[in-house]
Amino acid sequence: MSTTVSTRISFASLTTHNLGTLKKLNSVLFPIAYTDRFYADVLKSEVDEFCKLVYYNDIPVGTICCRIETKDNETQLYLMTMGVLAPYRSRGLGSQSLQHIIDAAKSHIKTKIDKIYLHVQTSNVEAKKFYDRHGFEAVGIHKNYYKKLLI
Repeated sequence: MSTTVSTRISFASLTTHNLGTLKKLNSVLFPIAYTDRFYADVLKSEVDEFCKLVYYNDIPVGTICCRIETKDNETQLYLMTMGVLAPYRSRGLGSQSLQHIIDAAKSHIKTKIDKIYLHVQTSNVEAKKFYDRHGFEAVGIHKNYYKKLLI
């Protein structure tokens, strides 16, 4: 007799109660120290559907944080951060997280979101390949964009 272990991927809204988890995951995932303003902004109700903790079998293993911007009469969703802890990569978590954001953008009731964009370090080959596979296109290089890296 064999048993199947089902894995469950879920997303949790950010709250003041789990903000410490977000901060810890960000400190491990990204070579940048995010400001108090960043953390205050991701708790705002208007971005609730775009800022999530990613859980794998009830364990917090990733984050996704976006902000809504208006530029040139377009409403854009800026994907500020998205990451999954290394031991949990290649399990579809990143793809499902990105799809969650795309679906939320498509069904956003308050405003039609015209575009989703993000920045990736040029040295982050894995991330560039990931976003290429999901239909994102590189449109330019912003020199000195990542000025405050902790590396």
